[in-house]
Amino acid sequence: MANLNIIPSSTIPCTKEQAIADSLKAHPISLSLPQPFYTEQANFDVEMEQIFQKEWLFVGLSCEIPKKGNFMTQQIGNSSITIVRDQNGEVRAFHNVCRHRGSKLCLTEKGKTAKLVCSYHQWTYELDGNLLYAGTDMGDDFDKSKFGLHPVHCRNAGGYIYISLSDNPTNIDDYFEDLAHYLEPYDLENAKVAVEKTIVEEANWKLVIENNRECYHCSGSHPELLGSLLEWDDTEDPRASDEFKFLVASKQALWDAEGIPHKHVSHGYAKRNRIVRMPLKEGTLAMTVDGQLAVKKLMGRIKNPELGSMRILHLPNSWNHAQSDHIVAFQVKPLGPRKTEVTTKWVVHKDAVEGVDYDPERLTYVWDETNKQDRRLVENNQRGINSIAYQPGPYSATYEFGVINFIDWFSYTMQVNIATSTTRS
Repeated sequence: MANLNIIPSSTIPCTKEQAIADSLKAHPISLSLPQPFYTEQANFDVEMEQIFQKEWLFVGLSCEIPKKGNFMTQQIGNSSITIVRDQNGEVRAFHNVCRHRGSKLCLTEKGKTAKLVCSYHQWTYELDGNLLYAGTDMGDDFDKSKFGLHPVHCRNAGGYIYISLSDNPTNIDDYFEDLAHYLEPYDLENAKVAVEKTIVEEANWKLVIENNRECYHCSGSHPELLGSLLEWDDTEDPRASDEFKFLVASKQALWDAEGIPHKHVSHGYAKRNRIVRMPLKEGTLAMTVDGQLAVKKLMGRIKNPELGSMRILHLPNSWNHAQSDHIVAFQVKPLGPRKTEVTTKWVVHKDAVEGVDYDPERLTYVWDETNKQDRRLVENNQRGINSIAYQPGPYSATYEFGVINFIDWFSYTMQVNIATSTTRS
């Protein structure tokens, strides 16, 4: 056996995971990432394993599965997941894989069922995942209790559903508790998704998140959005004017009087989870083309239409804007090193009637346009990065601090998760 102590370090085999961790450790977070992180399948595969198979992911809203037996499925990389409302009204998640021979169990994106039944050989599961029926040919010694569906960690925080495919997911209970508190006024159990739209962007998932984490590009690209949205969401922002600070203070006094949470809270490394309520532009009530309400019926217990936008960020895959009359929820799914799916859901009070209380086109117009504009931006960004001329460029600490936070979180999380995987193996 060779003596490793006398082999030059340059000849010791290095895994792809370790090479990625070393590259990130050496790379300044003030610069965009090296090209392979935006283009290469090998890097993408490691990110899917170390981020999307380990971290908590936003997957939908509890109002999408309002009753016993309602389910929805999510594709995370190669893994299909079923999220279901069980017989006791609890939201649960399972790997969408029959324990017989591995067939996919639920074959539609959404549905309702009394039991979970595999169409291949009719193995039947209770909504809590327990195996109920496996036919009469498995033998007398067959123990059904050992073949329930494989569970997935699942949390319902104020109506927002998160899952983690990890056996030991990161503890973000503080975020879940704050999120439930901040979403309480909206009563999402009594809401509905009025409109859902999905687009595929020919760009790396990190470029999609980077684009969201700054408004440096907004004045040149998002005229519809800036009709109502203020570019910054923190009175500590170096660009924040005295006029903005006065507006925030005056609105916060009204929110306090009504028991509406609004203070800026953040959790996790590099503020990976953050919630803050900020006013919209003076004289506007919602993110619509004229700045007025999109839905006549306000959400939950809300009485005051001037709630601005409660902005919710969850890395790695979601951002949100909660207004008095509707919520806009975004979900990001990586499909490949240069392809990302972005789903937008417009959520309203369950009793709001289409054509009476809201017009779907008016409800969605601003973010439809913004999504199209962002898609062009990130796809052009990807095309430039594909070039042999690309080199990591500097972020602006003033305008792109949110991007720096994201890159910091991404780099740190990848290094920690890779190190943990190496230690366990």
